[in-house]
Order: sequence, then structure tokens, then C-alpha cells
Amino acid sequence: GCDPRSSHRSMSPWEKRTVAKAATTAAPKSGGSAAARVLTLAIGAGLGWIARAGAPSVSAFASTAFVPPRKPVSTTRSKEQLKAARDSAKKAFLAAFDGIRDELLADPVIAVQPATGQTWMKRVLDYNVPFGKLNRGMAVADTLAVLRGVEDANALSKSDLKDAHVLGWCIELLQAFFLVADDIMDDSVTRRGQPCWFRVEDVGMVAINDGILLESAIYRLLKNHFAKHRRYADMLEVFHEVTFQTATGQMLDLITAPIGKVDLSKYTMETYTNIVVYKTAFYTFYLPVACGMLLGGVRSTKAYDTAKEICVAMGEYFQVQDDFLDCYGAPEVIGKIGTDIGDNKCGWLVCKALLKANDAQREVIAKNYGKPHDSVAEAAVKAVYNEMDLKSEFEAYENKSYEMLRSMIDTQKDLPVGIFDELLAKIFKRSK
Repeated sequence: GCDPRSSHRSMSPWEKRTVAKAATTAAPKSGGSAAARVLTLAIGAGLGWIARAGAPSVSAFASTAFVPPRKPVSTTRSKEQLKAARDSAKKAFLAAFDGIRDELLADPVIAVQPATGQTWMKRVLDYNVPFGKLNRGMAVADTLAVLRGVEDANALSKSDLKDAHVLGWCIELLQAFFLVADDIMDDSVTRRGQPCWFRVEDVGMVAINDGILLESAIYRLLKNHFAKHRRYADMLEVFHEVTFQTATGQMLDLITAPIGKVDLSKYTMETYTNIVVYKTAFYTFYLPVACGMLLGGVRSTKAYDTAKEICVAMGEYFQVQDDFLDCYGAPEVIGKIGTDIGDNKCGWLVCKALLKANDAQREVIAKNYGKPHDSVAEAAVKAVYNEMDLKSEFEAYENKSYEMLRSMIDTQKDLPVGIFDELLAKIFKRSK
């Protein structure tokens, strides 16, 4: 079935390759066979196949069995009440940003800079950070609320909410860093309904250093707020690990499909899955949940493995949605102009199209894919997508993914299902 722990679950080509590779390098050690070590590797990083020997993991922090907290407060709130609660939580999260920004501006390193430097730092933070859906940052408080057994993030104690907001904004700073860099690499035009930061008239390539500043700010906040916290080292580790994972996914994305160099033989679903799992899934879903779990005192190895498994599956589904919206979403709704076709991206749509294409359709894709700022070429590729009815293919994929995720969430016993219910509800059939 869909239960990832089931011995009947078939492995993907990537999973088979990863486990086979691990088997060739795993040598028996005292206390465990090579086969056992391979199995441990294979389940260590999500969906059972994202495994890397020796990589640090939050799941390795402790082995104490996790005892689920008391059940969340029973609720029969209407959709309107749930929306109001969600809006209130978002308002509180946004309200915390000014204090976070001012704290960073008061940092001794920034405070001694000339007024021009201080003003620039403020501008970098204000333009790039407190925008977008903020789902990643808010998910920390959502996770902690479930673990505390309270109705929602609004019901957390002041201390818990403050800690969750700090970690949440650390994640949003990481997201801002990634987006500033990604927009430069993709030569993008807009982001979140405004010009990409590097396209602002007096910014240009200064944006590269601004991205480094955004990332560095994360570790100033972690030190300021959690240096004496018993999970401080774990927090540092998970941010460093997820950043490395995401950069690795971005690297594979860039070298697989560089702008201007089209090689359709590289566009396979196996390569695509590698890219999206590392580029998107870990920092978008696992990092917020792991941060909430760290604040909530979860120390179970199995609980972190379960969270990673579900979050990585959710992240893959999320990225496929992103690819679909880049092509078919309205710019005024998604907040950016889609550029994947022109940017030669190894995306879900082109991989799916190449699996279905006849010779004529493949020739159209080969001739027109990967031509930046060429609306005629882009229209030709989209016409092939429409001939294949890839919209219907996506709808079928979306429904199947939802059923699989629902099964994974409901059958695990390591964490309250509410942690994942909220995440899945936010992304299922999203339009932006």
C-alpha cells in the first residue's frame, strides 16, 4: 500500500540505485550487518530512498521514544472561524517582523556601519523578506501548537509563540536568500508581484552580497535567542543541513538544464525527482516541521524520520504544482511571470511531455524549448502541452498524490496527524 513502511512498497529507479550504491560501500560492523546498515541509510532522509551515508540528521539527535501529547482541543469551528484564526495567526507573525528586523539592524556589526550601510540593510530586509504566503515560517507555530495540544498557534503561550516566530522568520530569511539568488540565476523578471531584487535600478549584482547577508542574519538570530537552549546545536545543524541539501538540488537543476543548452535526453522523471526533492522539499516542508518539533521537545529518531518521509513526499507534490502554475497560472495570481520554458528548466511538464511525444511533437519541443524571452517559441511548446492535454495529466497526478499523502499521514503512529493535516490543506489544489 501507500504506507512507506510497508515491505510491499515498490522502489523507484532512484531508490534502487541509491540502495545498490550503499550496498557496495557498506561493510559489516560489530553490532549490525551490512544489510541492516543499508536499510538504515535507505530510510534516513525521506520517502525511503533519499539516503546519504554519514550525513547528519535531526533524527540522530536522540533515540528516546516519543510519547504523543494530549489530543488537540476538540473543535467544530466553521470555515469562516478557521479562516479568521488563520488570519489572526498571520497577522501576529507579520507583526513580529518589525522586531526581528530592528534586532538585526541593532546588531553590533551593522550598528557601527555608516548610515548608508544601515539604510541599505533595512531596505534589503524590507524588500525581500516579509512577503509571499509565509507558509514556511508560520508552519513552525502550527507544528508547535499541535504538539502542545492547543487549538492553534493563537493559543500558544507568549514564550512559545515568540520562539516559534523567531524560528519562522529564520526560515523566511533562508527563503529570501534562495529567491534572490535563484532570480539572478534564472534571469527572472518579477517575484511576489514586484521586480526581482537584482532588477531594482540601483541594486544589480549587489544582490549577490545581499543574499549572503540574508543568510547570515539567520545565525545572528539563532545565537541571540537560542544560544542557551538545549537544542541550539540541533537548530544550527538542521539549518546548515537543509541549506546544503537545497543548494545541491539547485546545482543539479542548473547543470542539467543550463539556459541556452538544450539536451532533451537529460529530461527524465528520475532526474527531475532528484532535483525537486533536494531543491524544494527539505526547506519548504521538513525544516518548519523539524523546528516546531525541536521547540516541542520531540527527541524520537523515528518521529523525525516519519516527519521527513511525509514532508519530502509533500514537497515533491508541491514542486510539481509549482511547475504547472509556472506554465498555466495567472501572473497576477501567482505573483511572477512564468519562465520555465524559456529558462530550459527540467520541469514536470516537459518530462511528462517527452514521455508521451510523437516524433513531430518532440521536434517542436527540441526546436523551441529553452529560448529565453521568446514568446513565439514558448507558445509553440505550450501548444504541444495542450495537444497532450497535460492539464488533465496534472489533475490526475494531484488527486493520486493527495490520496498517497493522506494514507501516509493517517497510517503513521509517531506524530499527531494534525501536524501534517494543516500543511496538506494549504497546498492541495492551490492556485498560487
